[in-house]
Amino acid sequence: MSIRVMIVDDQMMVREGFSVLLGAQPDIEVVGEAVDGRQAVEKAAALRPDVILMDIRMPGLNGLDATREIVAADADAKVLVLTTFDLDEYVYQALRAGASGFLLKDASARQLADGVRVVAAGEALLAPTVTKRLIQEFSRLGSPRVPTLERVADLTERETEVLVLVAQGRSNSEIAAHLVVAESTVKTHVSRILVKLGLRDRTQAAVFAYEAGLVTPGG
Repeated sequence: MSIRVMIVDDQMMVREGFSVLLGAQPDIEVVGEAVDGRQAVEKAAALRPDVILMDIRMPGLNGLDATREIVAADADAKVLVLTTFDLDEYVYQALRAGASGFLLKDASARQLADGVRVVAAGEALLAPTVTKRLIQEFSRLGSPRVPTLERVADLTERETEVLVLVAQGRSNSEIAAHLVVAESTVKTHVSRILVKLGLRDRTQAAVFAYEAGLVTPGG
């Protein structure tokens, strides 16, 4: 089945460009477009796309607030944030808002299509540069949050180890190789981590790990 995508951007040329690029992929179908955050919220509820490409800077309701509303209404919604501005505050705020990934608008057609596939599959799209910025941002914010630290106690030692590796941006296969276990075992650990912590995907798990202080600059 095709991955159903909705494109949200206030610039018509950007929407058309992304639509052409993604429409050329045999496994991706563009099912709708929105010109601002408010329209995105309405169309997301009506169309229920698999992945939403979301611009950040738009008039009226911006992409960050739209992402929060969409995720609050549908916990399974997957938002891939696209922006021209590679700034720490956007990386952090987008992922905190519930986005499953983050890409710059100058990404190649292949990177864009691959990003859609990764997010649709339930994986986090955290490029190394984004991961580094997240760690720096949490370092700047100071000490870990106490409620978050308390929830870490619910995890086993191995689950905590897997969570740290997820937060470092490693894939299941990379984690399996690092721990010398089967990839299916890693998938089971990740699923249990998400259930125990009440998180919906790997991106939220990564944010949780940073907030709990499990991942630190250089760690």
